[in-house]
Amino acid sequence: MKFFIDTADVAELRRWHELGFLDGVTTNPSLIAKSGRKIFEVLEEICAIAPVPVSAEVVATDAEGMLKEAAKLRAIAPNIVIKAPLTWDGLKATRALADQGVPVNVTLCFSAAQALLAAKAGAAYISPFIGRLDDIGEDGMQLIRDIRVIYDNYPWLDTEILAASIRSSDHVKEAALAGADVATIPPKAMEALAQHDLTDKGLAAFLKDWEGTGQTLL
Repeated sequence: MKFFIDTADVAELRRWHELGFLDGVTTNPSLIAKSGRKIFEVLEEICAIAPVPVSAEVVATDAEGMLKEAAKLRAIAPNIVIKAPLTWDGLKATRALADQGVPVNVTLCFSAAQALLAAKAGAAYISPFIGRLDDIGEDGMQLIRDIRVIYDNYPWLDTEILAASIRSSDHVKEAALAGADVATIPPKAMEALAQHDLTDKGLAAFLKDWEGTGQTLL
């Protein structure tokens, strides 16, 4: 499964990119607002740091406006992926962009039927929001499973399932088990992936025993 980082914080991005396993970046208007910076400035810096797919979201609600914004966003760098909402106008814009060879991440997906529409429109990625479904008492991970089955039924649909609204390391694990192609992970959940109490206890025991030998590896 590919790992994308869900952030507009350049320092966080740089930290995780330097580890060498980051496959992409997702941003959204809320993350840009949280950064307190200008959107074009932030995206240009992100693209310069990480030559990976970087999702940048349009904010127009009509297809014509989305296409105009997409052109400006794509001018920033060739690795910009346009992020469009799962509305009829968003799907119309997705089809037009896909026909131009522009990758689109269709976002705010909450049903398998929506995911099928996005794939038919030529989306490069579909972003089911699992955490937000969990918040209202539904099973967000079941949506990933349902989309996986549908896409696998029709091999010519090459849209990648990008699990979004991830809240924990367990969400990452469950998304991988469900067959998501990508997980976009906030920094806190990314940090938690390597953490386990038994790892910490085991390391502490090994180091204590090693200290007792009086040896050194240098």
